[in-house]
Amino acid sequence: MKETLAGISPSHRITNVDQLESIYGDPRAQSLAKEITYISDDYRAFIEKAPFVTVATVGPEGLDCSPRGDPPGFVRVVDEKTLMIPDRRGNNRIDSMRNLVRDPRISLLFLIPGVNETLRINGRAEIVVDPNLCASFSMQGKLPRSVLVVSADRVYFQCQKALVRSHLWDVEAQIPRSELPSTGNILKALSEKEFDAEEYDRNYPKHLKKTIY
Repeated sequence: MKETLAGISPSHRITNVDQLESIYGDPRAQSLAKEITYISDDYRAFIEKAPFVTVATVGPEGLDCSPRGDPPGFVRVVDEKTLMIPDRRGNNRIDSMRNLVRDPRISLLFLIPGVNETLRINGRAEIVVDPNLCASFSMQGKLPRSVLVVSADRVYFQCQKALVRSHLWDVEAQIPRSELPSTGNILKALSEKEFDAEEYDRNYPKHLKKTIY
């Protein structure tokens, strides 16, 4: 790949907006009309049916994009400008949270299994640890450590093309997990110490069940 990139002429590299727009042209009117500054009733329906959202943030160390998932409705729409996302138990890296306490900008992408449109929200977020609020997001008797309160600035849905091209929801497109390195083998390859990959993989289903909330 490096040899291929080395042969690209500087004149074929896009470095400004004018060059970019000359290639792609103007957006369609519908593409602009579907972007609004609030959560409409139609967009709210997408959020309340979504069991999965990706959360993108930015901070001094760079960018982060991480998944969030729970039963549909786990992202709570408070009003047309505000939504809430519980922060469930994870690996404690808190990359997204570290970013947000220093730069509140956030971008969300909602996905619904079987639905090829996606919904995007750009806005600002704050991290709230109010006990009563956290308790309202209890799952299996476990509370989130915090709740992200997101103020929406731009809301719009994306057409079907990307998910149709990828066949994301097609059963025939599913790849057996065995075709990829196991989690244990990945950790073993990265570990500087002795690591039992087989034991890790064998015990992980029990660990997941115990720690999911």
